[in-house]
Amino acid sequence: MSKPQKTALMYAVDLLARQEQSEKRLREKLARKGYEPEEIEAAMARLHEKHYLNDEAACQRQFDYLYHESRSSVRQICLKLQQRGFERSHISQCIPEDTFARELGAALRNLSIKYKPSADTQKMLASLYRAGFDTSVCREAVEEFVSEAAEENS
Repeated sequence: MSKPQKTALMYAVDLLARQEQSEKRLREKLARKGYEPEEIEAAMARLHEKHYLNDEAACQRQFDYLYHESRSSVRQICLKLQQRGFERSHISQCIPEDTFARELGAALRNLSIKYKPSADTQKMLASLYRAGFDTSVCREAVEEFVSEAAEENS
């Protein structure tokens, strides 16, 4: 006798128990698993009713975590959240008004991990540009990184 297949709701709850998901990503996973659209719709309605699924709050939590715990640029964080299925409108609401100081700190952490202060400044700038940092952040970070090292050596 074969084991009965889980309902879409049971499978969705299992997925949410392992990791917070966007509604879009959850719908995609349920569809790939072969659940019928009506069953997926019913599962989504029940998850919303029980407050297990809230894209706006989930997006804010994930943004806050990445913003405070990673050395990714805000641009990279936004792309990562889009890839996780969150809407741009939810993501843009998460971004603080002034991110310059945080971005500068993240850029300096990137430089200190990848480079020695004596490295070519153009390579450092290019690396930060590729990582999604704003031009002004890149320039300031490289200047500060190189000048801090010069002060330590004098």
